[in-house]
Amino acid sequence: MADQRTSDADGGVDPRGVRFSAAMTSAVLTLGLLTASPRVLLAQAALFALCAAFGLRVNPYGAAYRRTVRPHLTAPPVLAAEAPLRFAQAVGCAFALIGALGYASGVTAIGVAATACALAAALLNAVFGVCVGCHCYPVVARIRGTLTRA
Repeated sequence: MADQRTSDADGGVDPRGVRFSAAMTSAVLTLGLLTASPRVLLAQAALFALCAAFGLRVNPYGAAYRRTVRPHLTAPPVLAAEAPLRFAQAVGCAFALIGALGYASGVTAIGVAATACALAAALLNAVFGVCVGCHCYPVVARIRGTLTRA
């Protein structure tokens, strides 16, 4: 994710902002897991969907990072490509929706499992800078390319 050089015009994203957003997402998903609240998960799913559809600029966590933290830091040495991050947001949306549906339908095990998976992925990104969805993105892109040519 962070090893691709790109410019802001190409949709480059500060990876530190991505990690900040992942930390905020982790907090929301933890709340959803502890309360078994489909509403919390639906709110996070909506945010994931907005970011996947319209880009990371619409993320309020990213806006908070840009206003409060970013001004105190030097420029990032490398920017991350936005497309894999948007794909990761779509994957997060799917897991949050499945979790919300699990809780809402009374199948708590599905709610817990889906929310825990989303939380694990968000924590990996927040703590270690490892974006699980970003690592899956090239595989999916290759499959899509193969399917499109066939």
